[in-house]
Amino acid sequence: MTIETSPLKLRLQEDVKTAMRTQDRAKLGVLRMIMASLKQYEVDTRSILDDEKIIALLDKMLKQRRESTEQYEAAGRKELAEKELFEETIIQNYMPALLSEDELEIMIRKAIEQVQAVTVKDMGKVMNLLKPLIQGRADMKVVSNQIKGKLIA
Repeated sequence: MTIETSPLKLRLQEDVKTAMRTQDRAKLGVLRMIMASLKQYEVDTRSILDDEKIIALLDKMLKQRRESTEQYEAAGRKELAEKELFEETIIQNYMPALLSEDELEIMIRKAIEQVQAVTVKDMGKVMNLLKPLIQGRADMKVVSNQIKGKLIA
């Protein structure tokens, strides 16, 4: 019985090797952090990660970096904000292509129609339908605000 390794995980492993060969210490540090996070998840859940779960974990890491960047900039800690931005750009390389505003708009409208959402109370149904489709391809905070704008308060 062979265990299939996800293509995204293989790509990450190859990029770690490449960063080691080229002695790109900054990139290597970020890639090792990503790999450690993935390994920790696999150990904690006793499961093998597929691309969908890896993207969800990377999306979570991106969100953490964005929040940290905002906090560091507000505190005047430019060097730490730049470090977070660098990590964010490396992580973003492994995410699927972002959705355009038009694509996102169409998906939101279809989801609202599909679950027959009318008020903001129905927002959870819309988000549950959309999340697997747009995970890592759009900022969920922006999506949430757009849905709220289309539903009755």
